[in-house]
Amino acid sequence: MFPLAMGKVGEEVMVFRVSGDDATRQHLADLGFVPGTLVSIISQNNGDVIVNLKESHLAITKKLAEKIMVQPG
Repeated sequence: MFPLAMGKVGEEVMVFRVSGDDATRQHLADLGFVPGTLVSIISQNNGDVIVNLKESHLAITKKLAEKIMVQPG
């Protein structure tokens, strides 16, 4: 298990846990980052990540990506 910010481009991972305060967890859940969801890492730049999630491309900051714990999918 590792934070999404540490993922490699082209890797498919599964969301395991989302941390942070209630507002942060709710925001990430609204975007689709819930446990069990598969995420493909499209691009990564200094920890900022662009992912493919449920047929959508999403860009999130390193700060948010560090709150999403993932495991190999």
